[in-house]
Amino acid sequence: MGKLGIMLVILVVGAVILCPLVMAFESEPLPGDFIIPWGNQHIAVPVLWSLCASGSLALFYSFMKR
Repeated sequence: MGKLGIMLVILVVGAVILCPLVMAFESEPLPGDFIIPWGNQHIAVPVLWSLCASGSLALFYSFMKR
């Protein structure tokens, strides 16, 4: 697995870890988010916000590694 594979793994794992944190901020749903109806509530899973945050952390990691 090369550098690209490691960056993709960091991106996906970071998005999974950051998703509950971003959900706590209750930001406006973006077009890439999943909306799950749960009883009388609608839960928006912030996929795009989490991927953006994870991508920026992956870039930060690659710059700090140098």
